[in-house]
Amino acid sequence: MNFLKKLENQIVIADGAMGTLLYSYGTDCCFEELNLSHPEQIENVHKAYIDAGADVIQTNTYAANYLKLQRYGLEDSVKEINSAAVKNAKRAAQNHSYILGTLGGNRGIKQNTITIEEIKRSFREQLYCLLLEGVDGILLETFYDLKELEAVLTIARKETDLPIIAQVSLQEPGILQNQTLVNDALKQLESLGADVIGLNCRLGPHHMLLTLEQIEIPTHAYLSAYPNASLPAYTDGKFHYEGDADYFRRSAHSFRNQGVRLLGGCCGTTPEHIRAFASELKNVVPITEKVVKFKQTKIIVESPLAKREYPPLQEIVKEKPSVIVELDPPRKLNTTKFFEGAKALKEAGIDAITLADNSLASVRISNEALGYLAKKQLGVRPLIHISCRDRNILGLQSHLMGLHILGLHDVLAITGDPARVGDFPGASSVYDVSSFELIQTIKQMNEGLSISGKDLGQKATFSIAAAFNPNVRSLENAVKRMEKKVFLGADYFISQPVFSEERLIEIYENTKHLDAPIYIGLMPLLSSKNAEFLHNEVPGIKISETIRNRMTKFNDLPLLAIREGIDITKSLIDAALELFNGVYLITPFLRYELTVELAHYARQRAFELRRFNNYVENTIN
Repeated sequence: MNFLKKLENQIVIADGAMGTLLYSYGTDCCFEELNLSHPEQIENVHKAYIDAGADVIQTNTYAANYLKLQRYGLEDSVKEINSAAVKNAKRAAQNHSYILGTLGGNRGIKQNTITIEEIKRSFREQLYCLLLEGVDGILLETFYDLKELEAVLTIARKETDLPIIAQVSLQEPGILQNQTLVNDALKQLESLGADVIGLNCRLGPHHMLLTLEQIEIPTHAYLSAYPNASLPAYTDGKFHYEGDADYFRRSAHSFRNQGVRLLGGCCGTTPEHIRAFASELKNVVPITEKVVKFKQTKIIVESPLAKREYPPLQEIVKEKPSVIVELDPPRKLNTTKFFEGAKALKEAGIDAITLADNSLASVRISNEALGYLAKKQLGVRPLIHISCRDRNILGLQSHLMGLHILGLHDVLAITGDPARVGDFPGASSVYDVSSFELIQTIKQMNEGLSISGKDLGQKATFSIAAAFNPNVRSLENAVKRMEKKVFLGADYFISQPVFSEERLIEIYENTKHLDAPIYIGLMPLLSSKNAEFLHNEVPGIKISETIRNRMTKFNDLPLLAIREGIDITKSLIDAALELFNGVYLITPFLRYELTVELAHYARQRAFELRRFNNYVENTIN
């Protein structure tokens, strides 16, 4: 009987997890390669599911595409692995079970790491391999990114008339990570030609059934569900699932009552879980009508905590010249000098102090703690740097929520220097996301939504700064990165320090089309050695030969060297304020008296420029 014809008249039982069983057998490698090296092992898993009552099995090809196989150096083996996988499934099925060629999703939270075009090329190659071997249908599973699934489904529908099952995976019940309601997402997949639409992975029976309550019975397609066994546990360095097969048996009719016609299992499920489903639903007639509990759209309200005490910096710097100063948190527990500096800078009239997040991967006091105390005790406005290096996605969102609650609304999103350059070169650099995804996350929180699309109950009110490094060979490429950051939600930019008036002009000419304002980074040099170290050893900083030669003249005169460094920075302030409204002064080694002097100078020069421009304007008029 035709696979779709069978779905039309009865509940069809699919298989469960492949990788879970292989992992439990002690195999911790590329599971897809086992199609070639241990075909009997794969056949045995297929047979176990068929013996348990599965009408449908899927090929062991979830990650058998170019993009994923290249992690193991197997990218040139796509054809061999996929062909062997179908042959293994056919030997196990002996024409008694339908065989679905499985293709898995590639994109998760880090969507920007793989382009849709790369995914399309990789998908076509794998799809053709499976079709050539004569599968009974195509299973597209574990897609967190709806755009990716739509793209590959469109290709698959164009290339074959075989049945196509398209399944999304959810971070949160009822909603995709791009905030699309699951009912709307499945309707879209149906309109693109999927014959079966549904859910798999991430959620166990409880939350998957809650989600299915929000899904209408499709008009032209059928519903599928492949729940996980449970949440994974982690013991002695290994993941395992503790879901009870009897629990699956008790939930079987609930899946039927939600309109599911193709029912299998995902992570953690075994032949016993599938046997439990089959014992209850094998050949059971599906339902054709149900009552849908549509997800209520919540009104996300502003919180009193989210009330801003200051206008956003991007608005200030658009209206008038603005000065912000970086004051690094100290490396030791004595904070006296830091707070002395913060107080002096506030009295100098700066608009904010910025606090780095363990810059150069060197351990410092938490910038969040110091920022909160500086605001509470001194009334100074803190701008908190957030590095992707030290926190995974979970930690980043928690950190941002904490900043929101503390009323620290000004943040700079940076990727961060790798751990190997700092105090602990053996430490791990996390980098779950880059600055691009971090900007996107913060912007999403301003809409009241978490990374996974979950309702946060309130809108955050972050003002998002992004980093800009003009000290690169290709300024054009750096500006393209800026444009991408603006698209993702950056409100304004803070640059690495600039040490050349010519470079300031280049920056202006290349960025004047951007709507997002720029704070130009400027840092006083302390000595010739300081200048050479920054130029040659610190990533992102380049100092012109002319400036380095000026500092060399005062090799044996440290006080005059500092004075020369101050004078150089003042001339750069003059040049910067002719082109930009924003000046970002970087305090070296907590020498705040230097940036206090420069802040006073910048404010005075800004006042003189405004007065001169007003005079010229009035004279012309």
